[in-house]
Amino acid sequence: MTIAVKIKNLSVTLSGDVKALKDISMELPVGRSIGFIGPSGAGKTTLIRSIVGRLKPTAGSIEVLGLPAGDAKLRDQLSYMTQELSVYPDLTVKENLRYFAIMMGHTKDTNTIIEEVLNEVDMIDKADSLVKNLSGGQKQRVSLSVALIGSPRLMVLDEPTIGLDPVLRESLWKLFNKLKTRGTTLLISSHSMDEAERCDDLILIRSGKVIAHGSPSELKKQTGTKTIEESFLSLVGGEPE
Repeated sequence: MTIAVKIKNLSVTLSGDVKALKDISMELPVGRSIGFIGPSGAGKTTLIRSIVGRLKPTAGSIEVLGLPAGDAKLRDQLSYMTQELSVYPDLTVKENLRYFAIMMGHTKDTNTIIEEVLNEVDMIDKADSLVKNLSGGQKQRVSLSVALIGSPRLMVLDEPTIGLDPVLRESLWKLFNKLKTRGTTLLISSHSMDEAERCDDLILIRSGKVIAHGSPSELKKQTGTKTIEESFLSLVGGEPE
């Protein structure tokens, strides 16, 4: 399989007749980091929630790893890290990971799984700490460690580095690049144009529409600009969202 996600003529209308996504079509390749980039309210989270099966399309279709989005068979092949804290604050880091590992069907060797994912996010020393006592960046890493359980083929990460300091952000991108070498596909939502430079491919979104799709170098070449932020502004005519 070479295509991780295939989207055809996707439209999503939310409550109040808000057209959050408008006739989107794209194919996203396996084993790459793909950034969904755009300002707040552009439709990035709606697109992500549609891919993971949390939102039903108003029109069009989505295939994920060859199956319809939301199919039960995708449960152990796909992970989703939301913007909001997705772990229990009154449990320890280890207790959270054991709970989610069991919920995902990993009833054996949970200690090994916990150790592996905590090593990945450099949180071994916080295994017995209550989540509510952790810093914001540490809580973010615990959420990411849950998404790593089971070595999913597709990881969907909504603003995974928001609020993190530059050193921690750099360490997480090193982890993302390591995951790619294992064949994992990463879909990463961000409003940071600096983060966009780190992705293999970019989907630039504005007002529910895809305005460009290509590698950072391709988009900069296409627009004759030096940065992705300049490319984005060039493509939207410099108008505010």
